[in-house]
Amino acid sequence: MAHFALSPRRFGYRFNVVGMIGFAIILFWALIAIFGPFLTPYPIGEIVDFDYFGAMSSKFWMGTDYLGRDMFSRILMGARYTVGISLAAVMISCVTGVVLGMSAAVIGGWFDTALSRFLDALNSIPSKLFGLVVVAAIGSSIPVLIFTLAVIYTPGCYRFARALAVNINTMDFVTVARARGERIGYLICSEIFPNIVGPVLADFGLRFVFIVLLLSGLSFLGLGVQPPNADWGALVRENIGGLPFGAPAVMFPSLAIASLTISVNLLIDNLPQKIRDRSVV
Repeated sequence: MAHFALSPRRFGYRFNVVGMIGFAIILFWALIAIFGPFLTPYPIGEIVDFDYFGAMSSKFWMGTDYLGRDMFSRILMGARYTVGISLAAVMISCVTGVVLGMSAAVIGGWFDTALSRFLDALNSIPSKLFGLVVVAAIGSSIPVLIFTLAVIYTPGCYRFARALAVNINTMDFVTVARARGERIGYLICSEIFPNIVGPVLADFGLRFVFIVLLLSGLSFLGLGVQPPNADWGALVRENIGGLPFGAPAVMFPSLAIASLTISVNLLIDNLPQKIRDRSVV
């Protein structure tokens, strides 16, 4: 009887140990974002300790914040906002940018020119300034934050996808498909996208990191998730007064942001070569 062993090498991929560590940390935060609110030992807005900026203890694993609220509970809940908002924004921006980029490369002509110039103009606006103006004008809410972050990073996704798709569009197999009379939808879905999916996935991870950092920056300025809820950037801003005392309340949110962004970069840098180079460009 033949025995078949399932291993990454059987499929032609070699997974780097560092990449697997990064993936494990990302998976950990993803699970926390999903199940964290059910694991909080205290309500996130409840004052549970009269000692503000309290130290770590068996009762308060990550100390207490500037009002005496449990930091462990607030970080668990903050993961849902940081990861959830960033993931929603990067999915919208990448899907929109990639679809528009491939469409512009295949259609060409005035459509390509007009769309490229419009998105270039949008991309010329500093991202943080654009976010500050929109959020300050409309008001800070989760839908507004997601929409703003998605708009900011759509031009970059568009330029990246269009640059890849333009090269693919000149290949012989695309020319043959055009000669067969295939429609634009077929060319985009069956000929262009499968040949750029690897670089697009790598770009997806990088955009996610950028959005996490921008969201944290907006929250640090008070324009992110509003109290009593808070993402990790807002938790840093709330407890910045404890920095001279080395308070855990300001250290742990910073470490959470750093661990998430660094682990995504580690995963991207150590993706199997066949995934990163899954393109004929």
